[in-house]
Amino acid sequence: MNQGKYVFAQVVTFLPTRIFDRCSAQFDGDKWTKHFSCWNQMMCMMFGQLSGRESLRDLLVTISAHPNKYYHLGFGKNVSRTNLARANEQRDYKIYEAFAYEMIAIARECVIKETDFILAIAGNVYAFDSTTIDLCLNVFWWANFRKAKGAIKVHTLFDIKTSIPTFIHITEGAIHDVNALDELTYEAGGFYVMDKAYIDFGRLYIIHEARAFFVTRAKDNLNFKRISSSEPDKKNGIICDQTIQLKGYYSLRSFPENIRRIKYFDKEQQRTFVFLTNNFTQNATDIALLYKYRWKVELFFKWIKQHLKIKSFWGTSINAVKTQVYIAIITYTLVAIIKSKLKINRSTYEILQILSASLFDKTHLKDLLQSPICQDVKEQYSEQLKMDLN
Repeated sequence: MNQGKYVFAQVVTFLPTRIFDRCSAQFDGDKWTKHFSCWNQMMCMMFGQLSGRESLRDLLVTISAHPNKYYHLGFGKNVSRTNLARANEQRDYKIYEAFAYEMIAIARECVIKETDFILAIAGNVYAFDSTTIDLCLNVFWWANFRKAKGAIKVHTLFDIKTSIPTFIHITEGAIHDVNALDELTYEAGGFYVMDKAYIDFGRLYIIHEARAFFVTRAKDNLNFKRISSSEPDKKNGIICDQTIQLKGYYSLRSFPENIRRIKYFDKEQQRTFVFLTNNFTQNATDIALLYKYRWKVELFFKWIKQHLKIKSFWGTSINAVKTQVYIAIITYTLVAIIKSKLKINRSTYEILQILSASLFDKTHLKDLLQSPICQDVKEQYSEQLKMDLN
């Protein structure tokens, strides 16, 4: 039954306010605040994410047209471009980072496991990768990338079974991807799937010592000696399944134990791939298929760049940029939670499209999202990325 709340107000009721208050208090977010609190700031930013606003000015024009709705939407007594911009620049982004991880934990508990994951693996399976967001170096002077170009990298650990990002790390574009591995905490029994840009045998050995498993591609110049070989399953594309030891002095010192090397021929792409892993028990074809699941993190990057606001920023400082990215992640997990709890048979994209046009309506949220689906409507740029092993 409709309680007279705006759709946006109904959406944010799924946010755990007590947890947010704890995150805000942890970093003294509201210590000097008079009326525009951290919660008000996040509500404004989430409204901008859900409504697809292109800039801070665009957001404020939309919000300022409805001053009598500020209280009901959680914006506070007054919203101006100055106080929102100042909040983004000065309030510690760690407030929203901490809350994003709380939302991630809630989403992982309630979101239904993906049905397309067919491998019998008890532990969690993660894909780790990064996406580069180009910035203007004259405006974002701190975002070093190239001589005349600025950028940031969003390093993401993506839970393949639930399609929820579990770790987000934002760096300057000039930072090499492999350095982000130092920020991870590994789960015993978990699988970490990465491309060959993350090959650093010292860091891979840390994964091994944590009793976790890595799956990555070998570089062409890998120097090794074969210890033994298993019978290859050539019908399923396995050319060889070997136990090897690294030969280079520094490589062997960094990873002194044996590694499994699997050479796989993909019939669909007519390409040969070589995988490295420290797992010796899983079927070789399962290891190859595990790497194929890495495309999910690529789809996630493509999706958030198209449907959330992380390519154009509403502030120029590193604090403002990180605040906006973490609030985008909060918005993504919130939609996933709503979809799960209300048992909505729609894609996340469709939910966002409906919400973007209905935030000021007073329709009951469940009735709004469970209306009949038009089968003729297709998502823009809906072509799925090829399951490329790159």
